Amino acid sequence: MSDSVTRFVHFIVRRFFRRVEVAGLEQLPKDGGGIYVAWHPNGLIDPALILTQSPYPVIFGARHGLFKWPGLGRLMRAAGAVPIYRASDAKGSAEERRAANAKSLSALASAIAEGKFSALFPEGVSHDDPHLRQIKSGAARLYYQARQMMTEGAPTIVPVGLHYDEKRVFRSHALVWFHSPVELPRHLDVTPSPGDSDEVMRERARELTEVLHTSLTEAVRPTEDWQTHFLMHRASKLIRAERAARAGRRLSMPKMEERELAFARIWIGYRELSLVQPDAVSALRAEVERYDEDMRAMKLRDHELDGSPRLGSIWLPVLLFLQVILVYLVMPPILIVGYIVNAPPALILMLLSRLASSQYKDEATVKVLAGAVLLPLTWVGAGVLAAYAHTQVNALWPVLPSSPVLTGVTVAVLGMLGGMIALRYLRLARETARAIRVRLTRHQRRACVARLRIEREKLHDAMVQMVAGVELPGAVDSSGRVVRAPTGTTSE
Repeated sequence: MSDSVTRFVHFIVRRFFRRVEVAGLEQLPKDGGGIYVAWHPNGLIDPALILTQSPYPVIFGARHGLFKWPGLGRLMRAAGAVPIYRASDAKGSAEERRAANAKSLSALASAIAEGKFSALFPEGVSHDDPHLRQIKSGAARLYYQARQMMTEGAPTIVPVGLHYDEKRVFRSHALVWFHSPVELPRHLDVTPSPGDSDEVMRERARELTEVLHTSLTEAVRPTEDWQTHFLMHRASKLIRAERAARAGRRLSMPKMEERELAFARIWIGYRELSLVQPDAVSALRAEVERYDEDMRAMKLRDHELDGSPRLGSIWLPVLLFLQVILVYLVMPPILIVGYIVNAPPALILMLLSRLASSQYKDEATVKVLAGAVLLPLTWVGAGVLAAYAHTQVNALWPVLPSSPVLTGVTVAVLGMLGGMIALRYLRLARETARAIRVRLTRHQRRACVARLRIEREKLHDAMVQMVAGVELPGAVDSSGRVVRAPTGTTSE
């Protein structure tokens, strides 16, 4: 892996995400090669996250069409990626594709035998579904081929969960979770011998693929639809808020790991209890849906139901007033400069992504990679033009201060800040208006808030009672936060 490529990918990831968390590093083997298998929700951002968070060198197998992209193909070759030829987008014959893929798998297997990790996305395509698509047998075949090449031991297969709070939003959060290595059944934990027939090899790969599907399901925690996914997050949030209220604690913004642990507890309980108590689960779900609808109508979060706003404190009105001044008076002029400077490159990026992308999922990747180069050049260019314009104006009106460098730097900085603010301004404006509304809502709608608080309490008790006896991941501390339980302990 080229160090310069790794540093470049690190640079992009750090700029695109506000925070990237990593969990489960202690699950990884101390030595030896292996295979990361992950689901594929976010295009080329997915391998970038694995590359930057893995403690071991990673070599990727990637769709061969990506190698044709200008710049990206060169970057991927420098990173040591090898092409994977899919029947859906390869032009050659089936025999040519099989021969090319055999060569690619051999290169990946050799890297694994040398102690590196390979990362594969066995679904074969990036998508926006809240569940896994059918996975292919390439990872299983790679495992056995690498195992044949190793002089001792066997590759480790590590399922990887990739989680995004808002995957298309600039400066959002992400979590890379390395799960426990896959434990193979005894009849699959074997090194193929030269005498094994093709039929035996295919059947072995098919069974291992089923095992990988089960392991990835545990890592991804899929749902049948997005409504169920969002309701599970609502359930975890209301439980967290109720526990904190009962403990008399004020909760801070949860990290991604805590959010996903809480979601996992809800997901496991929902899945297991739906098999034995389907009617009770269905009724409880309907109650959570009604609570969710009321909370959305009130535009409140679960923890905002607790306590009355401290409007008597002088600092809260002052801070809110300063926030209003900043968002509605200070930022708009900077935003105008940002739009003027960044609108042309933004339009170019939009057109370029549509022309260069064969799939909708690839558009975001093109924007990220091209924007990392085009936008800084635009800011520098705007500064140079502003400095030149300043010298021309100063020649006409000598009474003006002669400071072209300061003018150029100011325009470049305002262009950069304005571009960043433009990506977040609507959210900031909505959050500011919401901060005012929340404080007014609690006074104007005390009865509704009181009713929702009672409903949250009842839902909390019902869900806790229902999952009694179900083994759930993580543990709940005294403040209501969900944390990972130490190895060897029983989860709460």
